Parts: sequence; C-alpha cells; structure tokens
Amino acid sequence: MLPCALNGAARCCMERSASGRAFSTVRRFVLGIETSCDETGAAVLDDTGAILGESLHSQKQTHLDAGGIIPPVAQQLHRENISRVVQEALDRSGIEPSELTAVATTVKPGLALSLGIGLDFSRKFVRLHEKPFIPIHHMEAHALTVRMLHPVDFPFLVLLVSGGHSLLALAKGIDEFLLLGQTLDAAAGDTLDKIARRLSLRNHPECSSLSGGQAIELLAKEGDRLAFHFKSPMGQLYDCNFSFAGLRNQVTLAISKKEREEGVEKGQLLSCVKDIAAALQHTVASHIAKRTHRAILFCKSKGLLPQHNPTLVVSGGVASNEYIRQTLKIVTDATGLHLLCPPSKFCTDNGVMIAWNGIERLKQGKGIMSHSEEVNYEPKAPLGLDITSEVKDAAIKIPPLKLRINS
Repeated sequence: MLPCALNGAARCCMERSASGRAFSTVRRFVLGIETSCDETGAAVLDDTGAILGESLHSQKQTHLDAGGIIPPVAQQLHRENISRVVQEALDRSGIEPSELTAVATTVKPGLALSLGIGLDFSRKFVRLHEKPFIPIHHMEAHALTVRMLHPVDFPFLVLLVSGGHSLLALAKGIDEFLLLGQTLDAAAGDTLDKIARRLSLRNHPECSSLSGGQAIELLAKEGDRLAFHFKSPMGQLYDCNFSFAGLRNQVTLAISKKEREEGVEKGQLLSCVKDIAAALQHTVASHIAKRTHRAILFCKSKGLLPQHNPTLVVSGGVASNEYIRQTLKIVTDATGLHLLCPPSKFCTDNGVMIAWNGIERLKQGKGIMSHSEEVNYEPKAPLGLDITSEVKDAAIKIPPLKLRINS
C-alpha cells in the first residue's frame, strides 16, 4: 500500500488489483464522543470499523464512594476530563483533526448535565476544524455496535439492558427501529445497583471495587437461588414491557426481615447475602428472558424476522452478566434464533460505539449536519416507532421453559 496526499478529510491510498493495476481508495475517519452518563469516552474509527485509537475515563469509583450517580459531580468530572480523553484518542490513532471526516457525539438520551458537556465540546471542536457533525442516539449506538464486529444484516431483534434503560426493539435499519417493549419504572441495572447498596456489598471483601451489578453477579455464583422466592414481575401481562420496582420492593422487604432476625445493623453484611444475590439475579434474568421470548414470538407471527438466521442482539451494561446471557441462550435455542452479545467492554458506554454509529450514518448519508448548524441535547428520547400497544393487543402466551443454569 503506497501513501498518497491527504485531502484534509480522509487519506487517499494506492492499492493494486489482482491484475496489478493501481487504483485509489479513500479512507474516512470518524471521532466519536460519549458523555451521556458517567463515562467520558472518545475513539477514532475508520470506515471498516477498525479502532485506530480510543480513551475512556470512568467515574465508577467516585460514584461508588458517593452511593450513586450525582449529576453535578458527573458533569464536573466530564468537564475536567473530556479534552484529555479526546486528545488521547486522537494521539493514539495517529489521525490529525484536519484528517477527520466527521465527529459523532451522543446527544440523547442521558443525564442532561452530562450530555451538555459532550455536546458543548463537540460543537466547539467541529467549528474550529470545520468538520461535519453527526448527532447520535445513545441506544441506537448500543444496538448497532454488533455490526462493527459481525456481519449482521437488518432486520434483527435487539435487547438493550443497562443502568438506565431496559427495552426490546426490532432494528430495521440504522435509523429505523420498532419499539416492542420498555421499562415502565426502574431499569434492570439500576435495580441491581440499588439492592447491592441496600445489602452494603461495598463492605464485602470481594466487592469493594465492583459496581452493584458486578457484585451481585459475583456473590450469586456461590448462592442458593432457591433459598428465597421472589415473584417474577408482570406475569399476567402479555406484553414485552419491563418492570423492576415491585421486585426491588420484594427484595428490600426480605432484607429488612432478615436483618431483624439476625440483629444486623445498617452497613453490616447478612449471612445469607449470597443467597439473596442469587435469587435476585435469577428473577431479573427470568423476567428479561420471558419478555424477550414473547418479543421473538410476536416478531415471528408478524413476519418481522428473516427466515434465514434470525438474530437477537443483546447489549448494554447488564448484558455483560453471564447468567443473564445464559438464560437468554436457552430462549434463543428454543426459538431458533442466533444470539449475539458484544464483548463486555463494548456493552458498557464507550466512544467506540458512538464513532461506529457515526460511520454507519456517514456511509448512508443520514443525519449529517454542517459544523455551523445548531443542535440540542435531549435527556429523554424514545427509540424508534412505538408499537408496544400492538404487542400487548396480540396477547401472546409463551410456552414454559426451564431456565436452569449450571453454576
């Protein structure tokens, strides 16, 4: 491959065909910036999906110490780190700002104060360097990350489960989604985190540096899920929506009861903490699996999934939980779907997924704005066309499946 002159927005290279004749190819580069919650991420990708450089500043430990995400604190940490994180991604990529084809940034949904930092930085950056700007929907980016890693054609079913979101959707194109179900109250990840705090898992020697969800998963491996019975939410509602608030209440009551029985004070660990973790994890996994099962059957009944190699893509931070993945594998095996989960590092928030979404949009010429156009962030933003009422009207009853996972 022979280097050629830079055109200011891409690199032109000379390659040789099988016949030996030289021809030019143009590589395009996108800088992705993510600040929707508590991770400051940036990455530079080329149009093949190659990660040329990335950087991530995690606020996890700060928020663990505080007992939860405090938006003004998250905002300040983004403000302090975004310039460094972006520069690190550029330096590691070897790409100069003048060589970028575009900049893609999360503008919805998320914490308003966090989104504002990323958008403000990006607007100044694209104006300074006169680069096109691509606003990104955070959940759309999670849904499409898998296409950077595997040749997944549309349409496919998407399950996104994270600290702030739980939803099921059919991806029909890079900006075309049918929303099948979403959480009616709390998200799965938020529920796991809050129960972990209620159990004081930060005081457990094996969990001091883990997030709530990670701590629950770790302790559940040695727990007996049958020691506690928590009712799976929404068992009599035949739709694909999620609800975790009632489950959290069940678990909190059980914890309070055990504390009274054992004479445990706040901050101390219950003797049965691993059993509670196992029972909670199983109930969350079961609820997610049942709603996903119904979504699959609905899509099949409406002819929305391809006959050949239909796929379920699972992403978001909670998708890193191996027990939940195995539970979903039981569902996809029973329904003939192919299960795809990005590696854990791509399930949580990062700049790579934002840059890739930018690449996808750049290739199709969708949602690309000039550096001078105004754009606002949106803390609340639905994903796609809402057909949850149609799913509910179908009232599909799912056949029983044994969601039995070997430890």
